[in-house]
Order: sequence, then C-alpha cells, then structure tokens
Amino acid sequence: MNQVLEVRRRAVGAAVGTERVETLMLEGELSEQDLLQLCEELTLKMQRGLRQVVLDFADVGHLNYRGVKPLMARAEAFRRTGGDLKLSGLSPYLAAIFRAAGAHDAFEIYPHMNDARAAFALSRAPFV
Repeated sequence: MNQVLEVRRRAVGAAVGTERVETLMLEGELSEQDLLQLCEELTLKMQRGLRQVVLDFADVGHLNYRGVKPLMARAEAFRRTGGDLKLSGLSPYLAAIFRAAGAHDAFEIYPHMNDARAAFALSRAPFV
C-alpha cells in the first residue's frame, strides 16, 4: 500500500545573492513511482531556472532503492547547470538505502534542512 502522505514545498529566498533555494519536504513511504514523479518535478523546476534544491527526508520512513539512481541523475543534471541537489534529514536507515543503491558519494548530506540551505549560501560567499 502506498503510504505517501504528501510532498510539502517551501521556497525561501537565500540570504546571499539572488539565487533561490527551494526545499522539498518529503513525507511517508516513497515508492519507486513516487521518486520518479519527484524526478520529473525536479526536471521541470530545472527547466524553469531553479538551480538550488534541498530534499528533506526527515519525515520519510522508507524509500524504494530503485528510485535512488534517477535522483542521482537529477543531481548530476543540476550540477551541470551550475546548481546542486542536496539531501537533509536522512535517518541511518535511509542513509543505508542510499549507500546500498550506490549513492554514497553522489550527494551532499546534511543533518537538517537549514544546514543544507546554509551550504548553498556558503558556496557563494566570497573568499577572503
């Protein structure tokens, strides 16, 4: 049974520069189909000019490992356009699923979505 509760979206302007960081807050159990739909939505956002996305998994209990490789491809596509796709809130269980799917070094992973969002601002900060 599909137990996906919802995908909540929250777009907040970044503190530095004009780039917007969008956070997608995921919930429930994510099937392969749910993750493929998420990938399609990410592709549309990228085509509309969004370059910085955080996927927050804090409220996800389980995900199908077959949906991880398409997420890896989207992250690479974001990087080719000068952006990135960062993950936050992965439980040890979800982190193990990502590792088993071969994504152990494909994403920057942060404990909380605010940490991931801040990483975008730090990457744009001028070096002294």
